[in-house]
Amino acid sequence: MARLSVTAEAVASAAPEALWPLISDATRYPQWGPWSAAGYRGDATAHAPGVVYWLRSQDRFLGRYVTSVERVEEIDEGRRVAYTVVGGMPVRNYHAEIVLTPVPEGTRIQWNASWDKTIVGQMVLRGLRPFFTRAADALAKAA
Repeated sequence: MARLSVTAEAVASAAPEALWPLISDATRYPQWGPWSAAGYRGDATAHAPGVVYWLRSQDRFLGRYVTSVERVEEIDEGRRVAYTVVGGMPVRNYHAEIVLTPVPEGTRIQWNASWDKTIVGQMVLRGLRPFFTRAADALAKAA
């Protein structure tokens, strides 16, 4: 099946070590990004493979709150986290990653996601493009 994708990039003036705590703990996402609340399912307290967390944000088009439920799939400590959406978004086979790369100016942040191309998935794409850009920019500024 064809895939849809979105990518956002930003450069932070801080080193990857300063950014890592902000992306390795989902409960910190509302401190710097476009989320109003976040938490973990069960007794988990930090990102680790298999951990499930949720993030609540306001949908700019619908004007209502949306809660995405995500599962951490892979972690490359201090550099990369990969995750999938397991609920809350009407997409199929959603896979995403946040990659932190040292650059002379600090850290390049690259946030990528892809999912199956469906009619609803195409509607989700319209909202995720600006959302990813806001999130990557906010992460860069928070560092």
